[in-house]
Amino acid sequence: MGKEFVDVLVIGAGPSGCVSSSYLKKNNINVKVVEKARFPRLVVGESLIPRVMDHFDEAGLFPALDKMNFEKKLGARFLRGDEVCLFDFSDKFGEGWDWTWQVPRADFDNTLANEVINKGIDLEFETEVVDIRFEGTDSVTTVKNKNGETKEIHAKFVIDSSGYGRVLPRLLDLEKPSKLSPHSAIFSHVEDINRETGTEGTLISFDIIETEVWLWVIPFSNGNTSVGIVGPTGYIEKLAENGDTTEALRKAISLSDYYVKRFGNVDFIFEPKKLVDYSCSVKKLYGDGFALTGNASEFLDPVFSSGMAFATESGMLAAKLAIRELNGETIDWQKEYSDYILYGVDVFTTYVKEWYTGNLQELFFHRPENEDVKRKICAVLAGYVWNKDNPFVKKHDTVIKNLANLIKIEKQQQELQ
Repeated sequence: MGKEFVDVLVIGAGPSGCVSSSYLKKNNINVKVVEKARFPRLVVGESLIPRVMDHFDEAGLFPALDKMNFEKKLGARFLRGDEVCLFDFSDKFGEGWDWTWQVPRADFDNTLANEVINKGIDLEFETEVVDIRFEGTDSVTTVKNKNGETKEIHAKFVIDSSGYGRVLPRLLDLEKPSKLSPHSAIFSHVEDINRETGTEGTLISFDIIETEVWLWVIPFSNGNTSVGIVGPTGYIEKLAENGDTTEALRKAISLSDYYVKRFGNVDFIFEPKKLVDYSCSVKKLYGDGFALTGNASEFLDPVFSSGMAFATESGMLAAKLAIRELNGETIDWQKEYSDYILYGVDVFTTYVKEWYTGNLQELFFHRPENEDVKRKICAVLAGYVWNKDNPFVKKHDTVIKNLANLIKIEKQQQELQ
């Protein structure tokens, strides 16, 4: 069996793995990436938020991505019947990027992976991790390639960016159920032949069908658009009773008064994919000689597009801490990594939960708009969930509920008058 020796092994070549490996390479660390799939590959998570731009920039990946002319995302629109709430990332609390992208992930991830290879990083596709053992912080990972050949990769540190593959959580028994109630999704891409010109055609929108059921519409610069339905798993199962995801997504589109004209008669580019009970969690985010990043650790819900933000945030932080550890420093992984990442996860978890209770929707659609409240919520939606100067971050567990209750009381008083 062949052997290789590296400083850091990164599992997975998605956004988290590419950010980690690029940053490590930039800092002269001997890094290797193994990726189970062959790229380009289809994956969900097409709406980004501005916080990710900080990481692509810092890792030196921004120029290659920018050249691709992906659709710029300047904010997001939420629809509920005739009600509209529009967030503009340039009008938010605190510092941060004012825009990001909405992307077909096959092209986006392929661009990232190619740029990683261009930087001289050893990236092996179609290579699966089948076993890992740790001797202190040193590890021996057994990988198998598409021809069935195996070899050992000896590393001083492992960053698991395997996404839904969740390699180390499975191998080390770290999985645990999510705290969020089970939701599922069905999505596909369409050739957007009825797309309006101007902002309307390119704007990302979330159309609320019922309090817990919503349709996403994510237009791409290539003329295609991603359309998906999200709801409680039981609701999604009923839409696709005979397992026919095409019929289910058609039915979902017909429920949207706003979008049925644009997408009602359009063919799907691929058979709609179903994601069942997608939220997931882990018992711990790190151990001796390894860290879990992105969806390999926590995945919440697509409603606020937080997935890639946690992927790149954790990927970048894991790389920085690994470098310090390799240089002989003792790292408090609990405080500097786990507590930090999970604080952001907790903030977004509150927003997801309060979305599905309807409390956050009360704030979104309350009129007249409170500009100050909106700017602070906008900063959270942009991914700046570690800025504790923002009371909607610092007091996330009470502020939404309290404000929503005030709005409800106000409504009741108006009805009594």
